[in-house]
Amino acid sequence: MVPRYARPAMTAIWEPEARYRIWFEIEAHATQKLAELGVVPMSGAKALWDWWATNPAIDVAAIDAKEAVLKHDVIAFLDWVAEQVGPEARFMHQGMTSSDVLDTTLAVQLERATDILLADMDDLLAAIRRRAEEHKYTPTIGRSHGIHAEPTTFGLKLAQAYAEFDRCRARLVAARAEIATCAISGAVGTFANIDPAVEEYVAAQLGLAVEPVSTQVIPRDRHAMYFSTLAVIASSIERLAVEIRHLQRTEVLEAEEYFSPGQKGSSAMPHKRNPILTENLTGQARMIRAYAMPALENVALWHERDISHSSVERFIGPDATITLDFALARLTGVVDKLLVYPERMQKNLDRMGGLVHSQRVLLALTQAGITRDNAYRLVQRNAMKVWESDGALSLLDLLKADEEVAAGLSPEELEEKFDLAYHFKQVDTIFARVFG
Repeated sequence: MVPRYARPAMTAIWEPEARYRIWFEIEAHATQKLAELGVVPMSGAKALWDWWATNPAIDVAAIDAKEAVLKHDVIAFLDWVAEQVGPEARFMHQGMTSSDVLDTTLAVQLERATDILLADMDDLLAAIRRRAEEHKYTPTIGRSHGIHAEPTTFGLKLAQAYAEFDRCRARLVAARAEIATCAISGAVGTFANIDPAVEEYVAAQLGLAVEPVSTQVIPRDRHAMYFSTLAVIASSIERLAVEIRHLQRTEVLEAEEYFSPGQKGSSAMPHKRNPILTENLTGQARMIRAYAMPALENVALWHERDISHSSVERFIGPDATITLDFALARLTGVVDKLLVYPERMQKNLDRMGGLVHSQRVLLALTQAGITRDNAYRLVQRNAMKVWESDGALSLLDLLKADEEVAAGLSPEELEEKFDLAYHFKQVDTIFARVFG
């Protein structure tokens, strides 16, 4: 985790003390149920909860010191708790294995992290919707292959982003449900030394589902799906970030990141206003996607378990969620403060002498009785003259002067095909589909 790209609420979930507190709750809830089942004395559970009620500080350094000797983090924690609670602590961890604690804790952490990410998504969706409605009918050029294609609106560009992130949110909700499972099944997952009722009780106390079959570990296909979902969200972040970066290029300049008073864009060139936020988002997206691959590779563990996944998840659990939290918040800020230049959009629309209306002329010629191949040839030969003039010539003027075109379409009919508003007649329909 890099502090530069971290926010406090998400970081707190992954702090050692937060992890140890979840560990204790799992152990205490399990001991409570074991006591109710008569496996251990109720005094054991009571001693744990009485100590916990004092809101004790967790001595992370002391636990770490024990682990340095024992080479086992869960045993180090149990030994430290036993020192605080006293002899009754010996009833902790009855019939359990370390993975019961570790895997269930990771589920809790990822569930809590996802709740923050979902709130981030809601903020981003709200910002995109507001700007989309603001620019619902702001004309701009649509590009394919980076080349002028046909007119669209800036609102439609943002509506597309909204729909994409709305899908991402739904995927994240599903990923949360899939990752939030509890396993308290003991060695190799057979419940030989612990009643399944304990697992059900702990799961209910922590707001988790019961893992149907755990092989001492929760199956890692769940984690693979979770981190893959984060990777997809990161790619959607990058898609919008790249769009903004392209729009900010000097020769385009249809939109740009907010440039605050006193901000400097370059150490060498005082005139620079660089898209640093969206470039940064591209870099963060690369990192988040990178965390998906080791999660996929974690699925294939040896037999009932090995720990090749463990070190991986100590990295990717915090890093992926912390980075995505930061990226979503940053993109929300970019969208919220984005500077939009409708006049420049119109100027760029008009720049190439009306080429953006070529398809309407093509279709009109076919409807006038000319074969599609000939209609395409007629429009293209005039369009290429405009292209080669870099927009200095007018496509409409050239078409009016073309005798073969004039034989099919009158000047008035041609002029009607250059009506910009024609392209926006279905904007309301699209917005209704996206926003309801």
